[in-house]
Amino acid sequence: MKKTNINAELKGNMAFEMQIDGHTVITDATPENGGNGLGPSPKALLLAGLIGCSGIDVMTITKKMRLEVEDVNVEVEAETRDEDPKIYNYIKLIYKFKGNGLSYSKLERAVKLSMEKYCGVAAMLNKAVPITYEIKIGD
Repeated sequence: MKKTNINAELKGNMAFEMQIDGHTVITDATPENGGNGLGPSPKALLLAGLIGCSGIDVMTITKKMRLEVEDVNVEVEAETRDEDPKIYNYIKLIYKFKGNGLSYSKLERAVKLSMEKYCGVAAMLNKAVPITYEIKIGD
């Protein structure tokens, strides 16, 4: 089993600085919520982690499928409920692929495999919030 340890140091007000695998990450609250906006919110980083996890999976799978993916853009749409704790009501990922002769069915299979089998972030989040996805090819 792999163990992860991250230490967060308060950098003033509500901002925390973390060293993660040699990379510095700062999280903060928005000024409207009492922070200084020095970094993304922890919930935004959670969504970024979902995109990164699934994106790596999808690229690995499409390479094995020998698909000529030239570019991928992944957008996330998530709605937060009004009451505390302000968790997400839903999360939707929109994958936009560009490349030569891309097969929609193969791209759909790659995304489905990521979201249902390989992406640990999706597996954890799916226990708390519904996650859907959409696939687009071209512009």
